Amino acid sequence: MGAEGVGTFVYIGIFFAILYFLMIRPQQKQQKKRKEMLEDIKVNDAIVTIGGMHGRITKMRDNQITLRIADKVEVDFDKSAIGYVLGKE
Repeated sequence: MGAEGVGTFVYIGIFFAILYFLMIRPQQKQQKKRKEMLEDIKVNDAIVTIGGMHGRITKMRDNQITLRIADKVEVDFDKSAIGYVLGKE
């Protein structure tokens, strides 16, 4: 293997380092932030689902929440359907 082969490996290494810092690492940070947000939600938090439904949490079970979207109207959602908590963006 000559200098050309070593140079190729260096370029490939640089490419993967750039790929890691521009794509993989930010995605891991975002996933960690989302996981923390889902663990920190509690009853009475105002949330928005990923579909855009606004409401307030009235009940929580393992992976399910009950969301009050209007007076006397409650809907069940999976926790994974939560887009963000209002006031904590």
